[in-house]
Amino acid sequence: MSSFLIYLIGFLVLIAGLAYGAFMLGLSLVWIGVCSVILIGLGIITGVGKTRQKDETPSSE
Repeated sequence: MSSFLIYLIGFLVLIAGLAYGAFMLGLSLVWIGVCSVILIGLGIITGVGKTRQKDETPSSE
C-alpha cells in the first residue's frame, strides 16, 4: 500500500469524525458536505506534497 493511500485513508477517517461531530451539533447537512469536499481537496493537496518523489537532479560531472 502506498504512502499516499495510507495518508488519504487517515484523512478520510478524520473527515468522517469531524462530519459526525458537526451532525451531532446540528449543523446543516449542506454545510457538512461543503466542508467535507473542501477538506478532501486539502487532504489530496497535502498528501501529494508529502508523498511526492523528489526529482533527481543530474550531476554535472
